Amino acid sequence: MSEKNQKKPSIPLHNFKPFVLGFWIIVVLPFFLLAVMLSAAAFSKLPSFEELENPQSYQASEVYSADGQVLGKYFRENRVNVNYNQISPYMIEALVSTEDERFFDHAGIDFEALARVVKGVLTGSTSQGGGSTITQQLAKMLFSERPNSKWERVNQKFKEWIISLKLEKSYAKEELLTMYLNKFDFINNAVGIKSAAAVYFNTTTDSLKLHQAAMLVGMCKNPALFNPLRRPEETMQRRNVVFYQMMRNDVLSEAAFDSLKQLPLDLDFQRVSHVEGSAPYFREILRGELKKLLNAQDSITGAFKIAKKDGSGYDLYSDGLKIYTTINSKMQSHAEFAVRQHMSKWVQPTFYSSLKRRKRY
Repeated sequence: MSEKNQKKPSIPLHNFKPFVLGFWIIVVLPFFLLAVMLSAAAFSKLPSFEELENPQSYQASEVYSADGQVLGKYFRENRVNVNYNQISPYMIEALVSTEDERFFDHAGIDFEALARVVKGVLTGSTSQGGGSTITQQLAKMLFSERPNSKWERVNQKFKEWIISLKLEKSYAKEELLTMYLNKFDFINNAVGIKSAAAVYFNTTTDSLKLHQAAMLVGMCKNPALFNPLRRPEETMQRRNVVFYQMMRNDVLSEAAFDSLKQLPLDLDFQRVSHVEGSAPYFREILRGELKKLLNAQDSITGAFKIAKKDGSGYDLYSDGLKIYTTINSKMQSHAEFAVRQHMSKWVQPTFYSSLKRRKRY
């Protein structure tokens, strides 16, 4: 029989089954599940366009003296928002280098970072870094509630993807960075970057030095773990990681990195509460008067006499009001100093002396 007439040996069909099954499991199934999860998240409750344009954010109301100094605050969260041009460039550079180095190149989701995370999971590596972008983290802070199960957390993650894409369409990159820093809770009654700069370093956001900005960015990973008041060593190590990331992204030179990582944390902690600040008794009386003023309604229509554009009333503790008074901060400071001196050097010793004489009789 000639070679042309010889039949080629056939490969049994059942040998292809494992290959086909593996192809469906490895290649097709992940994309199918991804499509299902995204569809489920898309049809679940998501923030409206109005909510995206005006996300809820509690802001402290500030009491100002006649000479422009802040006497104190009323707040639920000690947050006062700032604009992008009021934030130190060091803060922006450190944040992007550490949390999302391709922030200015993606549209809310960094697929390169996600691929790196998947590779890390498959290879068992724990040093691949995270896959969440700054925009995704912002979406989580603005709209997500704490999940009750792993399934809810997975669904929440896909919601964050969708919200991130919407945020990227609604805001410029600089606005997203500003919203993130204004929203983040740096703990110890330091909510937002303005409060954090004042609480931890007794300075303003535009005056933050590089090592101060790096410490605050380091706290963004986990503020409870990297709490400079309770865990200064861990906080310094994390701050130095931020320096390394800045060097890795060509923001810092190797010489600058070697020098900066030797610096101390340089804390100048300022405790914040409703009773801290100048003229506490005056501010407490003022609080009562302001609440009466803001709650006052027209006897006929029932409308608030002082109202927002939508007719609702103002909240003293969350609407970021600026309250200007006639008190001079310097004169108030001198008066409080005189009272402390008078009480400690004359009134209190006289009282103790009189108390001792009474006990003798």
